[in-house]
Amino acid sequence: MAGTIALEQQKIEARDAFYTFGKIGLLSFGGPAGQIAMMHRVLVDEKQWISEERFLHALNFCMLLPGPEAMQLATYLGWLFHGVRGGVVAGLLFIVPGACVMLALSALYVSFGQVPVVEGLLFGLKAAVLAIVLEALIKVGKRALTDYPAYGIAVCAFIAIALIKMPFPLVILIAGLFGFARYRLTNRVSPSLPDRTIAEPAARGAFQSALVWTVLWLGPLALLLAGLGQSNVFAAEAAFFSKMAVVTFGGAYAVLAYVAQQAVDYYGWLKPDEMLTGLGLAETTPGPLILVLAFVGFVGGARLSGFDPLTGGLLGGLTALWFTFAPCFLWIFAGAPFVERLRHVGWLKASLAAITAAVVGVIANLAVWFGLHVLFGAFQERLVGPLHLPVLDLAAFDWAAAAIASGAAVALIALRFNMLVVLGLAALAGIALRL
Repeated sequence: MAGTIALEQQKIEARDAFYTFGKIGLLSFGGPAGQIAMMHRVLVDEKQWISEERFLHALNFCMLLPGPEAMQLATYLGWLFHGVRGGVVAGLLFIVPGACVMLALSALYVSFGQVPVVEGLLFGLKAAVLAIVLEALIKVGKRALTDYPAYGIAVCAFIAIALIKMPFPLVILIAGLFGFARYRLTNRVSPSLPDRTIAEPAARGAFQSALVWTVLWLGPLALLLAGLGQSNVFAAEAAFFSKMAVVTFGGAYAVLAYVAQQAVDYYGWLKPDEMLTGLGLAETTPGPLILVLAFVGFVGGARLSGFDPLTGGLLGGLTALWFTFAPCFLWIFAGAPFVERLRHVGWLKASLAAITAAVVGVIANLAVWFGLHVLFGAFQERLVGPLHLPVLDLAAFDWAAAAIASGAAVALIALRFNMLVVLGLAALAGIALRL
């Protein structure tokens, strides 16, 4: 009964919102699953600033958008509390602390990555990343897979992406259409009571801000492409991360799967094991997991810009950050007013729930991709009918990486150790093995 009673409408002081989102930004370790759980605990359970239903509606919308869902959720909630200004502040507070740390770690990697101690540290982090992705898969799966059809959607999404190599937007579209069709056939989604937790912000300011963010995103992109040409690494990064911001639906883990394949295989900015290294570094920093893209841009700029490594790397990292996150503000401010008005539309809820289930299959694909690279290194694929199957060299199996990954999985999932503690122990194990 308590879950159906709407909270009284309240006014949230700007100072309280600033402090709360600043705290979330500084303490939001553990990837999107942990960050979303932290926002839920603080904003729904402790502060009671927003209802459970409204929080989940915002989350499902952000899962539908391209880009990192945790950062976009923070922006959406900031917009709900204090309009456009609140959304910008909440989004920036979620990004900036971790971005500064990530750029510093990227500089450390470029400068000292070949030192045995640093190599061992990164090897341990890389193996622990596999356990972290598995934990995220379990957490998101528990939230999204609520019935047998949801499990079926997740399995089909995994097969479509991992084995058939179907385009991700098409998988998301099919999942959404399935959810809509299922709702129309069964109509089992119960209507919701009005939610008066907080007032809906005016749409006009959001639309004006969306126009501003469009210019801030596409204006610099046009200048870089016209001034430097597509062959320049900074222009190529700007174009790539802008494309990534448009096509990578399904949250941070979906973004990582796309970026890992393109940045490694197509552009050659870094190697597969370096992508895992970057993800391990991103897991040790606060803020969105997608800050690993700053590492990708940093390494690419350091190697291909023609500047000295640190200058080129810094410019590459900043390029990646700008063209990754500027579109995120655009999506929220352009879409949130419409989505708020559709909170109680049953078919939309059903479609978003089906898309969230498909994202579980996407995360499973990422876990397999990382796992194969961690445990076997490079591998080939063989086409068997419509399926792309990996061809593994069993002699190349890395027992040390498997031992660290298994220990990290037990500590995280079974023993529920703190993630930073697990990462620290994995790093120490990697150093010991290398030395």
